[in-house]
Amino acid sequence: MRKIINTADGFVDEVLDGILLAHGTQLRSATRDRRALVRADAPAEGRVAIVTGGGSGHLPFFLGYVGKGLCSAVAVGNVFSSPSSAQIHAASVAVSSGAGLLYLYGNYGGDVYNFDMAADLCRSEGIDVRTVLGTDDIESAPAGKEPTRRGVAGLVLVYKAAGAAADRLWSLDDVERVASKAAAATRTMGVGLSPTVLPAAGEETFSLDEGDMEIGVGIHGEKGTHRGPLEAADQITDRFLEKLGTELDLTDGTRVAVLVNGLGSTPLEELYVVYRRVHRVLAERGVTIAYRLIGEYVTSLEMAGASLSIMQLDGELEELLGDPAASPFFKQGETSDIDVAPTESDTDAASSSTVDVGRTGTRSALRDALLAALPNMAAHTDELRDLDAALGDGDLGITVSAGSAAVVAALSDLPEDADARSILTTTGLAFSAANPSTFAALVGSGLIGAAETFAPEADLTSDRVAPLLRAVVDRIAERGGAEVGDKTLLDVLDAVAGAVEAGVPLSEVAAVARSTVESTTRLQSKRGRAAWQQERSVGQADPGSVAVQRFVEEIVRAIAR
Repeated sequence: MRKIINTADGFVDEVLDGILLAHGTQLRSATRDRRALVRADAPAEGRVAIVTGGGSGHLPFFLGYVGKGLCSAVAVGNVFSSPSSAQIHAASVAVSSGAGLLYLYGNYGGDVYNFDMAADLCRSEGIDVRTVLGTDDIESAPAGKEPTRRGVAGLVLVYKAAGAAADRLWSLDDVERVASKAAAATRTMGVGLSPTVLPAAGEETFSLDEGDMEIGVGIHGEKGTHRGPLEAADQITDRFLEKLGTELDLTDGTRVAVLVNGLGSTPLEELYVVYRRVHRVLAERGVTIAYRLIGEYVTSLEMAGASLSIMQLDGELEELLGDPAASPFFKQGETSDIDVAPTESDTDAASSSTVDVGRTGTRSALRDALLAALPNMAAHTDELRDLDAALGDGDLGITVSAGSAAVVAALSDLPEDADARSILTTTGLAFSAANPSTFAALVGSGLIGAAETFAPEADLTSDRVAPLLRAVVDRIAERGGAEVGDKTLLDVLDAVAGAVEAGVPLSEVAAVARSTVESTTRLQSKRGRAAWQQERSVGQADPGSVAVQRFVEEIVRAIAR
């Protein structure tokens, strides 16, 4: 597909550059890399700061809702990838006024782990941080597993309610309460008619035959729950209303907010055809639409399709939704735009992630092994991309290759006798920040957790390898919530750690990793985006597990040389 871009690598930064040049009186950057944008009038005394964030490719989602009556700051990731914890932390500090922070974003693994790491940093500085997740996508998990659902267009309605509460100078407790209530009252269902194309990969995120539709498709191109011939607008809308009505009260006397959203390539006229059906069906049932939005509010680059979000209203939510709001991408009611003279940031995005390097006085075998093995991970980019495209969004190949290259660059700057704590911390921070994602954040957290088990100026010795691996496993399990058998990278890491603990020779450890991947392929994925595929994940190798297998193979080769 043809795209109006210069280079794939520069795409996101050039988008942000253009937005700041166009709207510099309303938004400013909190970091030199322009990946943390804040309200130009922030911080404000007594105002709870709402911080959101996520991957690019969804305009006006995330950064489009930073402004009056909305969010205070946004951390911006690469296309369909999480922002880093350092970027989230920088955005947080830039808008913190002492009234507390609310993290409000969609329920995607990489975002969750990076926001959690940023929250840890903020709390260590005495900032009160609360978190509310958007989990409105009704098709991404069955009833009873609502907390595992992904956040999509319904989050815009939650921004509106919570942002109004914050601008009324309500307390952090009340802003969190409103956001939680709004999120719990919102459900979304969508349909995809054509895929999107990642600028960096240049390939479609999923395939769809001519004349077909996919019900329940995710905003990153995740597969839905039904694929079949394209139906008429009324039939699609009735599908939505029937399913949404199983979890929302759409009966006589109910008042609701409705958002009909276009995914990027759907004409506005078609969205009004959908709204027409929604309005008439709900009116026949005696349901009042007290608040409505029709247009492109959460997109997926050039994906064709639409989604319907409905929020069940009470008096408080309805009043808050009606409050004025203004951002460069969203305007409602009588309120003036923020108008502050543009400023240049002098903040470094990496300032919160520096490492105090300890030294042992002897050359580090750990540093040497990583520098020898990691450059070879680039050879696995295509394999990991293809595996991830089958169960996720296809960015794992980029994550691993970019992360490995970033670690090589960071480790090359360390002294040859750097201690294990410094090497592992540097590796974790560099890998998690290069192309932030669920996998990158979990691996980064695991390595940083392992680093904490080493005393300063201590080296990695043979008797410390098994405890190091076990510490990685434990931290990833703690952060990610997965268990062995859930078909994640944890399965392979646990098997490798167990083999080393049992004294299995180094030459056989790679075979342990390989056999674990093979044995778990027959399982159904229970965590992350792969779990949204449900039974479709059976027979597919877990991409993160394969990435770990390839790293184990490369590190074994490097040590054996």
